[in-house]
Amino acid sequence: MTNSTSTTAPACAPVGAPARAGRREWTALGVLMLPLLLVSMDVSVLYFATPAISADLRPSGTQQLWIFDIYGFVLAGLLMTMGALGDRVGRRKLLIAGAAAFGAASLLAAYATSAETLIAARALLGVGGATLMPSTMALVRTMFTDPSQRAKAIGLWSGVMTGGIALGSVLSGILVEHFWWGSVFLVNLPAMALLLLLGPVLLPESKNPAPGRFDWVSVPLSLAAVLPVIYGLKEIPAEGWHPRYVVSVAVGLLFAALFVRRQRTAASPLVPLSLLKGRGFAPALVLNLVASLGMMGSAVFTTQYLQSVLGKSPLDAALWSLLPSVFIGVAGPVAAQLVERGVHRGYVIAGGFAAMAAGYVLLALVGTDSLWLALAASGVLACGMVAIMSQLTDLAMSGAPVERAGTASSLLETGAEFGGALGMAVLGSIGTALYRHEMPGTAPDQARETLGGALATAAALPGRAGETLLATAREAFISGMRGAALAGAVLLAVAAVGAAMTLRQIAPGRGGK
Repeated sequence: MTNSTSTTAPACAPVGAPARAGRREWTALGVLMLPLLLVSMDVSVLYFATPAISADLRPSGTQQLWIFDIYGFVLAGLLMTMGALGDRVGRRKLLIAGAAAFGAASLLAAYATSAETLIAARALLGVGGATLMPSTMALVRTMFTDPSQRAKAIGLWSGVMTGGIALGSVLSGILVEHFWWGSVFLVNLPAMALLLLLGPVLLPESKNPAPGRFDWVSVPLSLAAVLPVIYGLKEIPAEGWHPRYVVSVAVGLLFAALFVRRQRTAASPLVPLSLLKGRGFAPALVLNLVASLGMMGSAVFTTQYLQSVLGKSPLDAALWSLLPSVFIGVAGPVAAQLVERGVHRGYVIAGGFAAMAAGYVLLALVGTDSLWLALAASGVLACGMVAIMSQLTDLAMSGAPVERAGTASSLLETGAEFGGALGMAVLGSIGTALYRHEMPGTAPDQARETLGGALATAAALPGRAGETLLATAREAFISGMRGAALAGAVLLAVAAVGAAMTLRQIAPGRGGK
């Protein structure tokens, strides 16, 4: 295996001890954080650019949905393929190619003159993002061989990944307010140029020395498995359990079964199932999915709460939602430090789930005028999530063979995508069902469907009638959010117990050693 990582080990280090990373590796980590931040930001960067894009390009309703969704769909669908490809051709090589593609797609998106061009550009951004995410984590795995240093590096990686989503919407609002909508894409170019310049100098190349033939048959099977499930789960909260979305999920699960069968029988599978037998990898994969479920399930409600209940403008809501993100940058390193000092990793992860459960309890206490309580709930949830993500990622990557680091990273990230979609579907459906139950039968049909529908209906009603409907709808939304929050709290409390019991005999600390 090629791994030219520069290290500086103390002269008195024991023979065979992992070499400690030096200034070069930590500088390289900073370079890696740039594409990771931008890829996570691109999930939310269009939030405030939509009105300007609509006025300029005049997309249809369907085209506008695709402008939003195509990036996430392509990203989720190609993660496993790109992770496996990086293991074969080289993680640095794939990262550099992905950065070039991401930059070119950003330029195309910024100067798009039609909705079709913007959709195509967003799809290309998804392809580039799918190369960047698993490559960055695989390179972290190969650069930081010392367990304690790797844990800290992964903690920083997790914080940047989570914080970028919140930052993207705020940056979008600021840029659109002062420039034109294409500026939200041009901001990617300097960071990608810096990566293209410094990446070949600072980053080591590494790949699987004996990868075998690339399993091209598994590529369409993985896409057919991931995309219909993600699509169906993301649509269910807004549209309900419509047969179209249920069938979509079922079709995806059918292809998932075919994909697994292919991995069992192929001579050189895209995703070797032996990865799941690695020490702690399977529990980390499942628990990471549950944590993502909890995080995205709460986001469904907090974003609506700030705008539709408290009446904040989109930019104000984004700025307020950025406040809890201030603390997530320390959650990963603190979790790593606890493990380094001898606290059992399983208990740290269980503590993260307990914190997320506590965040949901706080969310259940939120009323129609509880801004600070809602922000506190979001902050506790986010800190618990980052602590969990950093430790589970370190556990999984430590247990996976170095030559399969890209594939292992892509599995974790794909699981997180599934978990997020599942959280929006399950908890979103609970909230919607309770909202409709609480709304009186005399309310207009549109108002009984969603809080957004109630806002639109109330705006068209005269005087007190509109105010009464609005107050009723907001109370109904709070009831739905409270029910979903309690369900989330129970789920995460069970996950906390499960994590403590499952991980009790796995990787007690110090990076799994």
